[in-house]
Amino acid sequence: MELWVFAYGSLVWNPGFDFDEKIIGFIKDFRRVFDLACFDHRGTPEKPARTCTLEATQGSLCWGAAYCVRGDAERQEEAMQYLKRRECEYDNIALVDFYKEGETLKPTVTGVQVFVSTPDPVGNKYYLGPAPLQEMAMQIATATGPCGNNRDYLFLLEKALSDIGHEDDYITELAKEVRKNLQIPPGNISPKHISQQMQLPSMHLRSLLPETPVAVDS
Repeated sequence: MELWVFAYGSLVWNPGFDFDEKIIGFIKDFRRVFDLACFDHRGTPEKPARTCTLEATQGSLCWGAAYCVRGDAERQEEAMQYLKRRECEYDNIALVDFYKEGETLKPTVTGVQVFVSTPDPVGNKYYLGPAPLQEMAMQIATATGPCGNNRDYLFLLEKALSDIGHEDDYITELAKEVRKNLQIPPGNISPKHISQQMQLPSMHLRSLLPETPVAVDS
C-alpha cells in the first residue's frame, strides 16, 4: 500500500512527517497563487496572512515534490491526520497525476493527493481571492502569527523552489515586491533575511498528533 501527497508550499522544504520516498516533479494544469488566508500559522483573524493554494489553469505546470508513505493503513492514516491538521485552511483534496522531469507524456504516479481550496469567497472563509501585486505584498510584509512572519514563508518558498531548480515567476515577482516594502536588496533570499525559519526536525508521527491542532505552516 502506498500514499502519495503532492507538496507545493511549505511541505516542499518542511514536510514534518515520516516518508519513504521524495520525488521532485510537477503536476499539469495548475498554478500556485497566494489567494488563501491564514489565521493561525503566520497570521491572525484580525490580520490574516496570505498563503498559497492551487488555481486550475490550462497549460500550466506547478513544480514541487511528491512524498510517498508506504506500509500499513495505520501508518498512512497517521500521515493524513497530521496533514489534515496542518493544512486546515484547505477544504478539499484533489487527485492528480504527477510527472518527473523529462517525463511529460506518461505520469510517474497517478492518484496523488493534493490539498486545495475551493475558490469561493462566500462559502470558503479562507479564500481571499486575487488582489493587486502591491496590495498582496504589503499584506505579506506585515502579517505575523504563531509560526512567524508571513514574509518568511514566502521567502522560504522562493528558496525551496530555487533549490529544486524550478523557480516560479509568480513567487519571484511577489517576493521582489515584498522586499521593496521591507527595503531588502532585490534577489536576496539568504537565511539572514529570514527571521524565523520554523523548521521542524524529523520526528515520528505519533508525537505530532496532539488533541489540539499543531501550529505549523500550511
